[in-house]
This record gives sequence, structure tokens and C-alpha cells, in this order.
Amino acid sequence: MRIAAIGFCLFALIGCERDRRELRPAPTRLAIFKDAARESDLQPGGVHSEPQVQNPYSGNAYAISEGQRLFSWYNCAGCHANGGGGMGPPLIKDQWTYGGQPANLFDTIVKGRPNGMPSWGGRIPEYQVWQLVAYIRSLNHEEPVTATPPRSDHIQQDSGTLMNKPGGGTR
Repeated sequence: MRIAAIGFCLFALIGCERDRRELRPAPTRLAIFKDAARESDLQPGGVHSEPQVQNPYSGNAYAISEGQRLFSWYNCAGCHANGGGGMGPPLIKDQWTYGGQPANLFDTIVKGRPNGMPSWGGRIPEYQVWQLVAYIRSLNHEEPVTATPPRSDHIQQDSGTLMNKPGGGTR
């Protein structure tokens, strides 16, 4: 009986699927994807093969939550207001001006866009850009729901609804 229980425990540990967390990601590649994020099919010289760019953190719950943390840390919410849009465009949308694929979002963050979006290419490491891309895609439900963190909208206390009672309670 004891041997069967030990065997079952070992089998359960081996069979568990865990999230892979790279606490020390690989160094940043020197080349930023030059033409990976295409905005149009028009180009001179005929058809060229396109490099296939995939987000290495797609579907990774840890990376998406890190992207959420970085979104606040780099003050992306200052312009994009938690994805709903403010001074910058909303990130929760169906139609993207420069494309909503991971390569396009990566390109937008790294190279910037005219009329407001700064270039973050030399300031944010590549792995953090990919984490931000995974988080932005999770806002649009394009990442698995099981990997997506809950929204972190903070409820503001309205001081008008809280009144001190003589006994120290609130109404």
C-alpha cells in the first residue's frame, strides 16, 4: 500500500504541467524585426517572403501578469488609461491602425508611431516588450482566459458617501 502511494505521488509530480518562468531571459537580440510587421501588402520589387514572428510569451500567465505590472510601471496607463484610451488611443478594440498582431504591437512599442507614441526601443528590453504585447492582447481576449489576470481597476472612494457617525461607524 505504501509503495503504491509513493508511486502515485511520483506519477502525479511528473505529470504536472507547470508554467515555465524565465527569471533571467535570454539577452536581447541586436536586430529589431525590420520588416516583420507589415502594414500593407504593397511593396516594390514583387512578393518577398515574410519572417514568421511569434510572441515567445503568448499564453504564459506569468508573462501576462508581468506585462500588466510593466504597463503600470512604464506609465502606459498615463496615455492609454488601462486600455480604454485617454490621451492615447484605446487598446481594447477590434480595428488597429497599425495592426493588432504580436509583431505589429511589438513594432509599435519599439519604433513608436507618429503623433504621440514614443519609441521605447532603446529603453525597454525585448523580453519586457513581448510581455507588454501579451498583456495588451489579453485585454482584447486574444490570449487564453486561463492565463489572463483579472483587471486591476481600482475603485475610488467617494468621500461624500462616507460619513462619520458619533460612534465611529459609517452609514
